[in-house]
Amino acid sequence: MSAFRIERVTALPAPEAWRRLTDWPAHGARVPLTRTHVLTPGPPGVGTRFVARTGIGRLAFDDPMEVVRWEPPTGPGARDRPGVCALEKRGRLVLGRARIEVYALPSGGSRAVWTEELRVRAVPRALDPVLALAGRRMFGRVLDGLLDG
Repeated sequence: MSAFRIERVTALPAPEAWRRLTDWPAHGARVPLTRTHVLTPGPPGVGTRFVARTGIGRLAFDDPMEVVRWEPPTGPGARDRPGVCALEKRGRLVLGRARIEVYALPSGGSRAVWTEELRVRAVPRALDPVLALAGRRMFGRVLDGLLDG
């Protein structure tokens, strides 16, 4: 399984960083040739399901995911709790999990941590380091775009 971790510090307060990082359709807008569609109604939370479709025509694949943990950040104050969102990837091609954490900083900004473990079927495990590098770069850009935009 390919694993990677990305961290970013932003001037955004933790609740706003959380809102942006858990805006699933916005994720698809940041990845080339990808659109993300939320499949479940209502506000986001445990049980929210969505699919990221990447590619063109017959050369496209779906990356279905489900939120399995949803704890928005609390604060401000001495009892601040970081936000934690955990996703399970349940596709035919892409499997694994992702975790988004948002920590409030004393400055009023926040620190975002994105951790992902993924497995792509039909890709030899010997290529896991290449997948991790590509994931760090791609999702690093996604994280930057979501937090800047």
